[in-house]
Amino acid sequence: MLYKKTLHELIELVDRGEVKPLEVFESLLKRIKEKDEKINAYVNYFEEYEANDRVGILKGLPLAVKDNMHIEGKPTTCSSRMLSNFIAIFDATAVRKLKENGATFIGKTNLDEFAMGSSTETSYYGVTKNPWDTTRVPGGSSGGSAAAVASGEAIAALGSDTGGSIRQPASLCGVVGLKPTYGRVSRFGLVAFASSLDQIGPITRDVRDAAILMNIICGFDPKDSTSARVECEDFTRYLNQSINGMKVGIYEKSLMDCSQDVQVAMEESVRILESLGCKVSPIELPHAKYAVSDYYIIAPAEASSNLARYDGVKYGFRAEEFKDLKEMYIKTRWQGFGEEVKRRIMLGTYVLSSGYYDAYYLKAQKLRGLIKQDFDNLFKEYHCIISPTTPTEAFKIGEKADNPLQMYLSDIFTIPANLTAIPAISIPNGLSKNGLPLGLQIMADVFREDIIFKVASAFEREFNIRDKLPLD
Repeated sequence: MLYKKTLHELIELVDRGEVKPLEVFESLLKRIKEKDEKINAYVNYFEEYEANDRVGILKGLPLAVKDNMHIEGKPTTCSSRMLSNFIAIFDATAVRKLKENGATFIGKTNLDEFAMGSSTETSYYGVTKNPWDTTRVPGGSSGGSAAAVASGEAIAALGSDTGGSIRQPASLCGVVGLKPTYGRVSRFGLVAFASSLDQIGPITRDVRDAAILMNIICGFDPKDSTSARVECEDFTRYLNQSINGMKVGIYEKSLMDCSQDVQVAMEESVRILESLGCKVSPIELPHAKYAVSDYYIIAPAEASSNLARYDGVKYGFRAEEFKDLKEMYIKTRWQGFGEEVKRRIMLGTYVLSSGYYDAYYLKAQKLRGLIKQDFDNLFKEYHCIISPTTPTEAFKIGEKADNPLQMYLSDIFTIPANLTAIPAISIPNGLSKNGLPLGLQIMADVFREDIIFKVASAFEREFNIRDKLPLD
């Protein structure tokens, strides 16, 4: 059952000559054909194995990529009708780096349309289901990537995270999801949602696999003007280290908004960290309660600007019947975008409009600075900060579909890391009474992924639900 293995286990098997990459691809393809009709993790999966001559670290092993990143010659749909006929003409930098290190690809995973959502229910290609319970959502917007990894339809995957879109589905699907520091991984070739918030990161079955992929995809890229000139490290050297003496802050006020199951899992997480020698103390984040409101001004404003390019002129969907150019624009955008995307475009256009820019957008940017200041002050004293990843277990499909505000609150704990550019990871930390996975979020200061990997790896050694994943 090769699809059950982690990436690092498969790398070792290929190294020893016990397994061929083609056999892994065939195992995954068989699994996809058995399971994906029920789960719908993929927008497109590839029937043919395309060998990679560059052996590299990844040895020709197949990975999955969220369908808002370009793989040359493959469709990039962003799970939208607007890009349903678009074929990428170049590789995203993260994809190119994977190829240079020997990766091949099994398919493009489903997402909320243009990455706007927390449940993978807004996709033009249908809802993705949680493999633990197919009546529930997998989280979003990288729900396809998380569901594929959790169910054995992918060994590991790339996702993107604008307000929690890697960590929240990782939590709800019982896998590991890392949002790196903003600028650590190039955004070139990632279809833009909110350019000051978007970041690419790995979704994997364990922390070691996340470190392996981070080693490959991070680094400066001259094609991305926000890419940071920071040296890449070997993140695997931070695994299996002692965390004795580390100071950990816990935002206890966050627990008031959580289900009983999440509170119990967090209490157990604190006990584990303390048993490993950490000093865990309650902290204050005075402006964190405004983070969701702040995000839903900044992100839609940037989305409104970024999505203006989809007008039916040069590429993508175009309405068929119109009498003039203006009507073509209107009909194309009305028919090409789904309801959630249109909602965010309208909200973003409003807050950027004359007379409202200062009242909303400018004020939101100032508040963003205050939230960042809160975290900066805490990181002078604490190595990392922990919180739940999500306030509840995975909710039922359709449960929040008609209540956008309730849906937005699914990201209440993940949004601050995007607003402040800091790295954050979600790792499994328990199961609810319904047997559904829950997640622990670990946040550290900018470019301190080393701390995140140390703490996550130590925690995972003490608490690991990988043997409970729905891989059978």
